[in-house]
Amino acid sequence: MNGKRKNNFSEWYNEILDKAKILDIRYPVKGLYVWFQYGFKIRRLVLENIRKILENSGHDEVLFPLLIPDQEFAKEAKHIRGFENEVYWVTHGGREPLNVKLALRPTSETAIYPMFSLWIRSHGNMPFRIYQVVNTFRYETKHTRPMLRLREITTFVEAHTVHSTLDDAKIQVKEAISGYREFFELLGVPYAISQRLDWDKFPGAEYTIAFDTIFPDGRTLQIATVHNLGQNFAKTFEIKFENKNGEQSYAYQTCYGISDRVIASTLVHHGDDSGLCLIPNIAPVQIVIVPIWFKDSKKDVDKVIKKLKEDLNEFRINIDDRELRPGNKFYDWEVKGVPLRLEVGPAEIKKSEVIAVRRDTGTKIKISMKNIAMDVKKQLDDITINLKSRAWSEFNDQIHDVTSIEELKSILSGKGGIIRFEWCGDRGCAKTLEVETGSNLLGTLNADGQGKCLRCNKESKGILQVGRTY
Repeated sequence: MNGKRKNNFSEWYNEILDKAKILDIRYPVKGLYVWFQYGFKIRRLVLENIRKILENSGHDEVLFPLLIPDQEFAKEAKHIRGFENEVYWVTHGGREPLNVKLALRPTSETAIYPMFSLWIRSHGNMPFRIYQVVNTFRYETKHTRPMLRLREITTFVEAHTVHSTLDDAKIQVKEAISGYREFFELLGVPYAISQRLDWDKFPGAEYTIAFDTIFPDGRTLQIATVHNLGQNFAKTFEIKFENKNGEQSYAYQTCYGISDRVIASTLVHHGDDSGLCLIPNIAPVQIVIVPIWFKDSKKDVDKVIKKLKEDLNEFRINIDDRELRPGNKFYDWEVKGVPLRLEVGPAEIKKSEVIAVRRDTGTKIKISMKNIAMDVKKQLDDITINLKSRAWSEFNDQIHDVTSIEELKSILSGKGGIIRFEWCGDRGCAKTLEVETGSNLLGTLNADGQGKCLRCNKESKGILQVGRTY
């Protein structure tokens, strides 16, 4: 895989999913993939992080049905228009046509909100916060890519909240953004935040805030969204409550979500030409211990390794005692991105030390077996810091501020990334620029205009971000 991560990213990505045993892409339905055991463990550890953040901020986990009746799905006109070309429909039960066709959820607003109308009764019920981890289905017509563009999104983490005032809903949006910042910090995934343009917001939302990252090929990827729904869905689904004055009012709502793309992002940002390079907190194996056996040393080496495992029991450890050459074992664990490898043989036992090899740098370090847990923890902490720093440095190198269309086109056709410039705020101007340059409009920064629009030279009303998206 030499040089592929940057120079042939697509090939590197597919190779790494296979060699590191993340996904099997051979399932005989386009856009659907099978999680290998190792990849599924990474998924579980990622979900542990977001579950903890959501539950610490007052969200309770629930589970709603996959099937949505047509009459409920069709109630929200803007919503159905946004998803009408992506919905899978169930029309038969066995051989019998159904009286009402059922949608496989593309997202769950129209499944959840009819129930909210039954549950929400008083301002005392709010704020009301739930989340679920489910699969969703979208008929993706573009080129499908594992974890990036799917027909079955297997890891959809969506939160839904209900509030008695618009101000409370706005505060919830800010808290959701803060929660996602914390989450991406834990994963070491760099991001840019923007407000999606009015014509590109979530169907039925007042406004949408999005997180975007950048992959090594220069393309951008949306990895999280936060939506202020106002009262739009509440009015459609009759989500009313008795306010403090004893009057019936429509509730205010928010929703936000992440998907498999988050897992892909943490694999991609920290990986290198040798394979994965996992950040320790989501590594299924944080430390692999490889015994170095010689003719008469196996018993002594195994005894020491057993003691090491006991001393390091706070970490996720694998003892690789397969009957393979050490070099083959090193390669396997390097591809899988295990943060730290410990080598133990007769020479190390004599000196009461181990050889530690860091996956992020390849550096070899000698660590005393005395108080080894403390030294290993320090190495894992250093690896975490280094991986985060490295990812943000690469990301920041792909952010470009431009002052001419020629410069914009040059960057788009070359290294890509997120490109920012002054914009007048006019939709026609932005759409024309999108067509002329072959870019995709991402959104606006929370910033005032400081000059002239890049295209029409009118007074700027803010900063527009563009890129080439997946």
